[in-house]
Amino acid sequence: MNASVGPQLLYVVAGEASGDARGAELLHALRQQLPELQIRGAGGAKMEALANGPFLEWSGEAVVGLWDVLKKYGYFRAQMDRMLAEIEECRPDVLLLIDYPGFNLRLAKAAKERLPNLQTIFYISPQVWAWNRGRIPKMARYLDLMLCIFPFEKALYEASGLKTEFVGHPMLDSLAPLKTNAPRSENLVGLFPGSRDREVRRLFPVMLEAARLLSARVPGLRFEAPAANTRVAAWMLEHMKNSHFDPAFCRIGLDRFYPLAQEATVGMVCSGTATLEAAYFGLPMLITYKVAALTWLAGRILVRIPFLGMPNVLAGEQIVPELLQGAASPRKLASTLQRLLENPEARSAQQVRFTSVIRGLGSPGAGVRAAAEVAAVLANCHAN
Repeated sequence: MNASVGPQLLYVVAGEASGDARGAELLHALRQQLPELQIRGAGGAKMEALANGPFLEWSGEAVVGLWDVLKKYGYFRAQMDRMLAEIEECRPDVLLLIDYPGFNLRLAKAAKERLPNLQTIFYISPQVWAWNRGRIPKMARYLDLMLCIFPFEKALYEASGLKTEFVGHPMLDSLAPLKTNAPRSENLVGLFPGSRDREVRRLFPVMLEAARLLSARVPGLRFEAPAANTRVAAWMLEHMKNSHFDPAFCRIGLDRFYPLAQEATVGMVCSGTATLEAAYFGLPMLITYKVAALTWLAGRILVRIPFLGMPNVLAGEQIVPELLQGAASPRKLASTLQRLLENPEARSAQQVRFTSVIRGLGSPGAGVRAAAEVAAVLANCHAN
């Protein structure tokens, strides 16, 4: 695609901080294979450190729900127009999109329309199998390669004519060094309300009230909630103060997700990647989630799978209780967690199933395998 005779050019785009981390792993491996490769695009600081061309830092732009999307539409439209102009101007050999499907799928489609010979690769496959499988054949028209992280996705995408490779889950690489195998604290309960501001503001108050109920029923419990950053931690502490909680009732730990997932006996976990990470560390848990009513209604219409939590999706059955939207009340959360807390056999049964689920994700090295796939596409571009 790139008209110059010099080094090949990769244009890469990631959205949130998690995509930046996954993208950096891939780019680091790709740099080792192709040290002369030119890299530019948009993402976070980790990816920017591996680029050697113009790079837009924007990985903090997280959105949750329909209202967030509508509120920030003008911003995202402007960023997409900017990226499309850059792609048309620099004419990369490959466009690599990492996660962030709401934005990146639209970018891939628009870029392919402008540059039909552009090779487009999507890493960390969007979970359209959950809400709109009919979209996959359309994706096959503007994506040349899908790199998926769940084993069952390969057949789903390939059935629609989209070339797909299963590279494994990048979580296996990032979490392995953090595993301690330390014994759990019998009276410690973890509250995991998510990392995004809107998630935390919806879930932490409910989890905190559930903890209050639980502490009255089971004396001697300790509670802790991890905060993704200082801003979130400050909001959580302020909420506790305004809700007349003793600051000592629930410890707010900065960047304490992974240690707490290994120290707590049980946990309430916000649906999302956190549930799979908690399963990796063997944390007996319940899964919960709350969104705006309009977003929930749209989800009920669109979602075509029986479970929301990935441990349940991957197991093909409910191995973890899910308390969602209206069912995510303090009373129901407290009662469900109390049953798990008082039943060692139920906790052990979850942990056994978690081991099987995680084993099904393949072996470490997802970033390296994904980089090899990108390098192969680049090599084919060069040959042609």
